[in-house]
Amino acid sequence: MQNQTDQITWRDGDVPVSSRFDDPFFSLENGLAETQHVFLNGNDLPARFAPGFQIAELGFGTGLNLLVVWEAWLAAGIDGPLHFTSFEAFPMAPADMLRAHQSFPAFDGKRDALAAAWQGRGAVIELPGLRCEVIEGDARMTLPAWQGRADAWLLDGFSPAKNPELWSPDLMQEVAMHTAAQGTAATYTAAGFVRRGLSDAGFAVERTTGYGRKRHMTRARMPT
Repeated sequence: MQNQTDQITWRDGDVPVSSRFDDPFFSLENGLAETQHVFLNGNDLPARFAPGFQIAELGFGTGLNLLVVWEAWLAAGIDGPLHFTSFEAFPMAPADMLRAHQSFPAFDGKRDALAAAWQGRGAVIELPGLRCEVIEGDARMTLPAWQGRADAWLLDGFSPAKNPELWSPDLMQEVAMHTAAQGTAATYTAAGFVRRGLSDAGFAVERTTGYGRKRHMTRARMPT
């Protein structure tokens, strides 16, 4: 079935909220700071960056996570591009992404480069220091077919209470099967069933301090 772009409403000016899931795409407090805390620090990045590093993500959204890790990758001076694969069922329309991006810094022009390349559908986007593939469709069907293995996962679906399909034990098992030895995963949620799903899939899981009003988040590591 052809997937559709998500329907967006706007809160506090330019914070996009998914009408489908009634959940904002990024923190109402500070989306950039939350991404840095949860997904960079939660995966021990940029310290773990190495040539050929592969990041995978559930939920592309506005592309904020991509911009943050791409900026960190170039600042680290690693040879070759960062490999970034994101699984997204309902891609954001280009006009909505442009509006959402007004809440972000320019990232030395990376924000505008991503917006110019984004067509609102799954695609491969190649930009300086980056090879990004957005795979459109339900991750429960698209992830099993992926041939890659991630060194770090950004688990960034909408709230488990509102989007439970993206946090199911079966999908966490697929995440584990597509994780490299000693690979990591991080997410803003500390929901018990999410942590149990990751643990049952083979990750060593810990609950740590969350960002802002979220008291806890989850970090996970795949043993050797």
